[in-house]
Amino acid sequence: MAETPSSNIKEVNISSEMRTSFLDYAMSVIVSRALPDVRDGLKPVHRRILYAMNELGITADKPYKKSARIVGDVIGKYHPHGDAAVYETMVRMAQDFTYRYMLVDGHGNFGSIDGDSAAAMRYTEARMSKIAMEMLRDINKDTIDYQDNYDGQEKEPVVLPARFPNLLVNGASGIAVGMATNIPPHHLGEVIDGIIALSKNPEITVQELMRYIPGPDFPTAGIIVGKSGIRKAYETGKGAITLRARAVIEESDNGKQSIVVTEIPYQVNKAKLIEKIAELVREKKIDGITALRDESDRQGLRIVMEIRRDANAKVILNNLYKHTAMQTTFGVNMLALVNGQPKVLNLKQVLHYYLEHQKEIIRRRTEYDLRKAEARAHILEGLRIALGHIDEVIRIIRSSKTAEIAKPALMERFSLSEKQAQAILDMRLQRLTGLEREKIEEEYQELIKTIEHLKAILSDEEKIVEIIREELLDIKERFSDERRTEIVQGSAEDIEEEDLIPEEQVIITLTNRGYIKRTDISAYRSQRRGGRGIQGMGTNEDDFVAHMITTSSHDTVLFFTNKGKVYRLKAFRIPEYGRSAKGIPVINLLEIGKDEKINAIIPVSEIDGQSYLFFTTKHGISKRSPLSDFTNIRNNGLIAIHLREGDELISVRLTDGKKDILIGTKNGMIIRFPETDVRPMGRNASGVKGITLSGDDEVIGMEIIEEDQYVLSVTKKGFGKRTHQEKYRLQGRGGKGIKTYNIVEKTGPVVAMMAVKEDEDVMVITNCGILIRMAVSDISQTGRIASGVKLINLEENDYVSALAKVEKEEETESE
Repeated sequence: MAETPSSNIKEVNISSEMRTSFLDYAMSVIVSRALPDVRDGLKPVHRRILYAMNELGITADKPYKKSARIVGDVIGKYHPHGDAAVYETMVRMAQDFTYRYMLVDGHGNFGSIDGDSAAAMRYTEARMSKIAMEMLRDINKDTIDYQDNYDGQEKEPVVLPARFPNLLVNGASGIAVGMATNIPPHHLGEVIDGIIALSKNPEITVQELMRYIPGPDFPTAGIIVGKSGIRKAYETGKGAITLRARAVIEESDNGKQSIVVTEIPYQVNKAKLIEKIAELVREKKIDGITALRDESDRQGLRIVMEIRRDANAKVILNNLYKHTAMQTTFGVNMLALVNGQPKVLNLKQVLHYYLEHQKEIIRRRTEYDLRKAEARAHILEGLRIALGHIDEVIRIIRSSKTAEIAKPALMERFSLSEKQAQAILDMRLQRLTGLEREKIEEEYQELIKTIEHLKAILSDEEKIVEIIREELLDIKERFSDERRTEIVQGSAEDIEEEDLIPEEQVIITLTNRGYIKRTDISAYRSQRRGGRGIQGMGTNEDDFVAHMITTSSHDTVLFFTNKGKVYRLKAFRIPEYGRSAKGIPVINLLEIGKDEKINAIIPVSEIDGQSYLFFTTKHGISKRSPLSDFTNIRNNGLIAIHLREGDELISVRLTDGKKDILIGTKNGMIIRFPETDVRPMGRNASGVKGITLSGDDEVIGMEIIEEDQYVLSVTKKGFGKRTHQEKYRLQGRGGKGIKTYNIVEKTGPVVAMMAVKEDEDVMVITNCGILIRMAVSDISQTGRIASGVKLINLEENDYVSALAKVEKEEETESE
């Protein structure tokens, strides 16, 4: 084997060589493969496909040609890469679900939104689309530069004239080395309006441009949720846009609901989306879908999901948005090549570079037309001279032995250029007729006007810009269509957790030992007064249900403790358990102290400035505070009322600030006074005296009283009675009140007091967790001082611990 001459060996540093070589490779990928040019919005492969089709004459007005012929020409002349990559690119340019305005008009199977591949290139045919013709318009008028192809045998364009803003209109995506671009498609008419606005006001802001270009417009339509992502992307070049499928809830004649999807997010595979939904239904991560069908056809996309009768279609739809590609995020990264260098551009910069490119195109086209016009005028000037001296011209030609002798003779005699002399020699005799002479004169005068006009354009940039506006408006009129993607108000945090939870009435119970649970209200059935009751909650021997409220699963629940602190929790965050389950310790949900006990639970739908919280303590102190003071409650709670030594918070009620207050004690006393007697105070205030107590008496309840209400009092040993609120006269705040219950040994002290209406149901709870639900109308109406009637039969050592109001149930059953 021959030895390699030492002169052919060059020592290099491997580290620097790797750095240099990789940088060369990276720049090659960036410039020659992966990133679009800001001027025409095309990567080299797209540009070469369109140029090759134009050179082959496969334009929109010509018959289709085999795709294999186009691909062969592209890779043979301009693009030295695999034919599969070129064909795949051409296929995408012909897909109406990929390109907003298709640049290739395909004939045959060019794939589907289900991810099906296109037929082989030997089967399909293609030609340029009508709008693609605008990408190459004026290319033969020296409007763009050319460069050598890969083997130096052909010339290819560096950039296309691009008579419409393709970068924004059709978008672009690509991954280079260390960088990537992802530009969404836009509406042609809106982008053109934005360019025209920029041309009229170069100082226009991105915010002002968004009046013309409100956001992307995807070929698959869909819904963009919120404008903050769009604004950020347009201002900085980078941002995230939340895109949703368009879905409606339809109801059939038999009352069954269906979710019908007619538009899906951009670049989502329909078949995979349906497969994912079916998988979630099988795994029971989404419950309530009984049938799933793809009814898409030539008229459009349609996915139908039938919903079970007892399921909430809105909640299922929100879960579909949360867990499937029915909601996606489009990460905008407006990276493009500017003078061969990759740059992240904002909206205004993209439009600016396109406008500058069009100025260059119009300038070069005008210069080309001017050169042509001046060249023709020059010839016509020679013909005019010849026609003015036709006899002498004929004499010179006749006397010349050859054309080569006649040409310099004419040039010398009439001071003509070589081109003018040649044109005279080439002139046919018919041009000597009077009519032809008139035509030459008319053509010359028209050319003079044209030359003046073209020179005027070149001397005034505003005229160039005006031409750009006119031509863009012409394109808008011919190719613009209706916007497809709807932009709706919203936030990037579009689906809150509560959107995934059905809104339904629930019962929240809290035991004396601090066990809490949420139960569907339908789990309890109504019984007649005096029944035995049903097991409502499994409790320990020394535990009992202390609080029970009925609320919506979406409401906020405020928890007030005996120490005067308040905590908050969404109702749906309280774990759901069956009727007889005990629940979980409330300390697992709230950061309450060891010596704290929850004494009041208030459900709140929304916190507004018109509502108040009315507080009453065991020692009879009352306070009224605006609900708006309780907007921001920390995880570790907030001071709601400042308590005096030895006092405890007993009851809290929500009010509109105009009601009457009833405060009841265990010894059967009640006071009624207007809440306006207690002025609004801050959270840290202690309050004022609401009722004066005697001896060992203490407050057991406080209510807001309304018209047509009764005061329901229940004693420890299961007796109760209702008395109309009119029996309690209005007094001043701070008095002793009036007697409302005749306390005897068989009744025991009053343990609960509640304002109720005759058409409501109430639930009586014992310390052993026994509950009985009854209609208020079944409870005897008596005077203030009566002892009442037995409401519930109690076992030995059992006693009533709480009273709760629940929604009326139509059907009742006796034990």
